[in-house]
Amino acid sequence: QLQLVESGGGLVQPGGSLRLSCTASSFAFSYYYTIGWFRQAPGKEREGVSRISSNSDSTNYADSVKGRFTISRDNAKNTVYLQMNSLKPEDTAVYYCAAGPNAWGLDPRLYNYWGQGTQVTVSS
Repeated sequence: QLQLVESGGGLVQPGGSLRLSCTASSFAFSYYYTIGWFRQAPGKEREGVSRISSNSDSTNYADSVKGRFTISRDNAKNTVYLQMNSLKPEDTAVYYCAAGPNAWGLDPRLYNYWGQGTQVTVSS
């Protein structure tokens, strides 16, 4: 069973930055799992934000975050990061990381393991 723990959320002003972290419980994380970041705002469906393949050779971003968010991973630390810059109020949501073997896209159904989420609030 793979466990994921998110951290790094908080309150930030528009235009500010945050870095989210997703740390996995198993060394197998680095060999088998694509990691995705998703978010869910109140009253809205969960949406895919970004994903990174197990060896970092492939990444994807939602159109709404391209050019502002950057995903990366450090397999030696079993951790994936989401650097979020130029944050907007519409980025406010609970952010989740998820793991799926060879997940090729941002469809939540491709991901088997989920963290508990971390709140990101962008407000002045």
